[in-house]
Amino acid sequence: MKKLLIALVVVLVAVFAAPAFAATNPFMDVPASHWAYDAVAQLASRGVISGYPDGSYKGAQPATRYEMASVVARAMARIDMEKASKQDVEMLKKLIVEFKDELDALGVKVDSIDERLAVIEKDLGGWSLAGELRFDAKFSSDNQVNGWYNDAYGMKGDNEFNLNRYRIFLRKRIDENTSFTARIGAQGGVKNDNSNSNLRWERYFVTTKLPYDIKFTVGRLNFDWEGDLGLYHGREEDAWYGDFTGNYLAFSKTWGMANFALVVGRQYDSGYSDKHTVSGDLGGIEQFMVAAKLDFNFNEKLMLGLMGYWNFTDNEVSAPTGSIVGAGGTDTDISTYGVYAGYAFTPAIQLKGVYYWQDQGKTIAALSNPVTKDDSANAWKAILQLDQDLLKFTDLWVEYGQMDNHFIQYGIDGHPRLDGGTPSYAGWGADVLYNRPANDKTSSILFIRADQKWNDKWRTFARYVNVDYDTNNIDDAINWGIGAGYRLSPAIEFELSYDSIDYGTGTAQTRNGDDNIVRFRTFVTF
Repeated sequence: MKKLLIALVVVLVAVFAAPAFAATNPFMDVPASHWAYDAVAQLASRGVISGYPDGSYKGAQPATRYEMASVVARAMARIDMEKASKQDVEMLKKLIVEFKDELDALGVKVDSIDERLAVIEKDLGGWSLAGELRFDAKFSSDNQVNGWYNDAYGMKGDNEFNLNRYRIFLRKRIDENTSFTARIGAQGGVKNDNSNSNLRWERYFVTTKLPYDIKFTVGRLNFDWEGDLGLYHGREEDAWYGDFTGNYLAFSKTWGMANFALVVGRQYDSGYSDKHTVSGDLGGIEQFMVAAKLDFNFNEKLMLGLMGYWNFTDNEVSAPTGSIVGAGGTDTDISTYGVYAGYAFTPAIQLKGVYYWQDQGKTIAALSNPVTKDDSANAWKAILQLDQDLLKFTDLWVEYGQMDNHFIQYGIDGHPRLDGGTPSYAGWGADVLYNRPANDKTSSILFIRADQKWNDKWRTFARYVNVDYDTNNIDDAINWGIGAGYRLSPAIEFELSYDSIDYGTGTAQTRNGDDNIVRFRTFVTF
């Protein structure tokens, strides 16, 4: 095998899309008239090949396997994943297999090369396709809760088979700065009676880079700053405020340790639903929203930031009278401000939290707190997170927070709710915050979750939630559960769990009694 032939073997994977420029050949024994001059010059300019100390390439000499392995490793480091073809990647894979021993001897980690190849193959041609499926089989023995059939867990019978998540993700790399992303799915999934089965484009947006390194995203997208900051448990709850999906323009910019984000858009709510009042439905309203976030990552340990959400209603409406003591005004705007911080004592010990202050319009204040119509509300939570590396047998998430009962949460699709939004701490469908009243009291929430990862296949968990509403004749809500998960393959996981909820029997609460459920979940990603 000649060295010049080696150059031709790897030139396709190393410089198949090299920019057209005149590279200078550094080797004195490869004249400009040689048929391989351009290929050798390009490879040398990109650091894929190197010559001998005397300035020669000695391309006529046979190449050693170590020399060939070195060329393959350098080609892999410089491959252009944007413009690779399937044939190029297949060629490089064969070369890696052939020279595995030599690459190991050179200190090249073949596993990391394989991972890079997997990324390249995923983006071949600029398109990528992924998906997920989540199927729940639920079984409950308690059929009545406060006179409603299996109402605590949203079931209509003793059992339910619910395809509650099926999604297809499409991504297109348009160029080095621009990409397209879409997600097709169904809101709420499909239950036994085929309800909630409206397939739709849940996400559809383009991301690109503007001058001054400003990231710009436009379309139907989701932003969830609480989730991005790790301020809620991903398996267990939703944001206290946020997790919006809508039609937005989004901008972000980083300056050293500072990060700034701005989102502007419109969202529609099918009704400010307040189940605590006789006529508490304002009907559909549409709002213009501006949200901004500024945070500072001072170092690997300390994080601090501010965020604000301003929602302006186009056509103001009056609060309905109903059970409200005196009608409110005609102001449905809401402004919510948050400050958050986090400190990592070690990589395994983190303390973090967020504080919200909310300014409600007169109409909203009359709905959320019909007696005093207080137009300001607060909420805060603090989280201690301990990783399994520290505790050895389990990781631990301990969260304590307080939320004014008239604090309004925004959930997915921007629906403002007085009853918990997209319910946080929803144990397998049972909303622990369901009985939160509309008054000027404050609810206290304690949430604990422990997860144990025994090996690559098995995991277990236990969870506990207690909500104290600080209101006469409304009992604490207590929710707990245990479960085990088994990963059959990287794409398929099974989970068997038990969950129990007890709302108590208070005379002033909307939901009474207790219920329990056994759930078998199948989760598939591809």
